[in-house]
Parts: sequence; structure tokens; C-alpha cells
Amino acid sequence: MKESELSVDVGALQQDAEYFAKRQLKKGAVGWLLLVGLGVSYVISGDFAGWNFGLAQGGWGGLFIATVIVAFMYLCMSFVMSEMSTMLPTAGGGYSFARVAFGPFGGYLTGTAILIEYAIAPAAIAVFIGSYCESLFGIGGWAVYLICYLVFMGIHLKGAGEALKIMFGITAVACIALVVFIVAMLPHFDSARLFDIPVSSHAGASSFLPFGYMGIWAAVPYAIWFFLAVEGVPLAAEEAKDPVRSLPRGLIGSMLILASFALLILFLGAGAAGSNALKNSGAPLVDALIAVYGQHTWLASFVNFVGLAGLVASFFSIIYAYSRQIFALSRAGYLPKNLSLTNENKAPYWAIIIPGIIGFLLSLTGEGDLLILMAVFGATISYVLMMLSHIKLRLSRPELPRPYKTPGGMWTSCIALILAAVAVVAGLMVNPKVWLLAALIYVVFILYYLLYSRHHLVKGTPEQEFAMIDD
Repeated sequence: MKESELSVDVGALQQDAEYFAKRQLKKGAVGWLLLVGLGVSYVISGDFAGWNFGLAQGGWGGLFIATVIVAFMYLCMSFVMSEMSTMLPTAGGGYSFARVAFGPFGGYLTGTAILIEYAIAPAAIAVFIGSYCESLFGIGGWAVYLICYLVFMGIHLKGAGEALKIMFGITAVACIALVVFIVAMLPHFDSARLFDIPVSSHAGASSFLPFGYMGIWAAVPYAIWFFLAVEGVPLAAEEAKDPVRSLPRGLIGSMLILASFALLILFLGAGAAGSNALKNSGAPLVDALIAVYGQHTWLASFVNFVGLAGLVASFFSIIYAYSRQIFALSRAGYLPKNLSLTNENKAPYWAIIIPGIIGFLLSLTGEGDLLILMAVFGATISYVLMMLSHIKLRLSRPELPRPYKTPGGMWTSCIALILAAVAVVAGLMVNPKVWLLAALIYVVFILYYLLYSRHHLVKGTPEQEFAMIDD
């Protein structure tokens, strides 16, 4: 090799080393128990608010059937994601899997769909936090949204280990509130109250399905809110201790906890207070307790106050999720590269701050139910692409090491794929305008890739190196 060529190679290596040195996450900061806590905290706000809007779409029976189907879909996805995350333990999560399976464009399509989900979900949660604060303190609206974003973005800037330990404590408090709610509702459960929504004239309508068969489909996006973002556990892969063991435990363990809470709350909340009373509530657990025990009881005040912890836990942890997704996409050159710069605490500061500003602006709409639909659009698109990635990798790369193997193999991912495809269309049924707005945002991301970022991709990222392994 000529001396000039050697100097160029050395210079390029130095530039690569400098580039990645500025984009390092803190290794070994998260154990499996924190990953279980992370998975629960991503989602636990869905138990406190949002799920009940599904009662207005499908009645109790429609939401119950939708929840069982969706829980099964997420359980299948957890098995599939456990396999892929131990195969490729990088901060990109689903984006990384699709990048290896379908190349740069497939990875980008998946990553940006996940990003839509994670950037919009905190805005919906902020609206629900405002509702709980208004019920408790008489203060809500934009001031509460702003405080939430400022305080919790600030904590995340301190680093992953510290942030996730605080999150774990908040989540534990929120779980206590759910247990108190469940115990308080048990003596007042009456199955007749589940079916108190007036029966419509839709096909198949009954007291069990007051909006007919189509109500089941329309309730799917709100059933998803019971579990939305649990698939984000693999985003902590580069910061996890022993990812091969801890990631499957985190995913599957958190999913089982969440499914138990979802079914108990769906039965006991509506069965004690009545489905009709909760279908449009901004704080359904508090309103259920008030309906049963009356105003100004310590139980309602306790669940209202501690219920804020559940909403805060999800808000807090999804900030973590969107920052890691943006970090991975930016580090690879899909998004502006400055978004993946990390501070002295190894926290990707621009990836935390800029989406936070956008989320705050979205929260000012105050439309929590519509923001849920937009987040679900991104989520379900990403689920379809991730399940296709699993099938593709099983077929095209069977020799790759798989420390954890999905029970049922491709049958499991095929089931999840079909259910996710159905869920994509369900959002269109509820509100076509909101669904199309989310689709338009997705199209803008796609155009950015086609016109600009595909020409500026970075070599040497973990997912790219993995993709280049010879068959």
C-alpha cells in the first residue's frame, strides 16, 4: 500500500473513532429488574387513562375482546423481540432488526414509525397528567404540560442509570395505586354495570356489544393503549447488563404484569362504576372511585395523587425511548447527526430536548384521545415491519446465533403480523382525518430519506456491521 493511501486510511479511522466517541451510551447501567420496570413504566399510564375511550367505541364487550386479542399480539411480539434483541443488542431496537433484514430503507421505515409513536405518546400522557392535576389541585393545561417536559427532560440529561432508577421507584408507587384501586373496587363489582351503555342499531348490537361487531375493531387502538411501547425495552440494549439474559426477562416479565393489570382494571373499574360513566373520562380510575365511594374520600384522593405517578412513569420512560431511537437513527446518518451527540453523562441531549419541544406543542391541543390514535398509527406500522423482519431473518439468515429462540418460531411472528395489520386499519375506522394526518407525517419522513439522508449514511454503526456479516 502506498504511503499516501495508508495516511488516508489512518485519517479515516481516526475520524470514525472521534465520531463514535462523541456518541457513546453508558454500558452496563441497566439490569434485568430495571428492564422489567422500564417495560411496565412505558405502559402503565394506559391503566390510569386512555383505555376507557375504547368503551365509547365498542362498549365493554368490544373493548374486552379487543384487549384479549391485543394482549395476545403483544405477547407474541415480546417472544419475537426477545429473539431479535439478543441477536442484535443495539440501541436501535426495531430499527436495527429491520435494517439487518431489509437494508437501510427498511430500517428507516421502521425507525421513523417507532419515532412517531414515541414522540407523540408523551404528548397524550401530558394531557392526561393535566386532567389528573386539575382534578386534584384545580390546576391543569399548558403550565402542567410545560413543567412535565422541563423537569423530566432535565432528569434524563443526568444519564440513563440515574434516570431509570428514579423511574423504577415511580413505577413501584404507581403499581401500589393500581393494587389499592383493584382491592377497593372488588366489593362493589356488579357484572350488570359492564353492559350499561345503550344498545345502538349497528349490525350485531347487543348489551355485550352495544356498537355491534365493528365496535370490536374500533376499540382496538384503545386496547393497544394498555400495552403501547412495551416493545421499547430493547432500546436499552447497549446500556443493559448481560443483554442476552436480561432483555428477554425484561420484555416477557413486563408484558405479563401489564396484561394482568389491564384485565383487572377493565373488569373491576367498569364493573363497579359502570361503563357508561367511564367512557369519556379523563381520569377514569378517580371517577370510578368517586362514583362508588362519593366525593372527597381518601381513596379517591389517594389514587388521584398516586395515579399521577403512573402517568409520570410512562411519560418519563417514553422520553428515554424516543431519545434512544433518535440517537440510533442519527448516529447512522438517517437523521441530522448532531442529534446523536452525548454529554458528559453519556445522555443524547439533543435527542432528548428537540422531540420534547415538539411534544409540548402537540400537547397544547388537549386532545388526548386523538393523540393516542396518532401514536398507535406509528406503533402498528412498526409492528408489521418488525414481524416481517423476524420472518425474513429466519428464512435468509438461519445460521445467525440466536441466544433466545421464539417459542413457535415463525408461526408466532406470523400471528403477530396479521393482528398488527388489522390494528393498522382499526385506527382509520375511528377517525380517518387523524389517521391520515399521522400518515402524512410518515410520508414527510420518507421523503427526507429519499431526497437527502440516504446520501449521508454513516459507516461502522453496530447494526450496519451486523448486516455485513457474510452469510
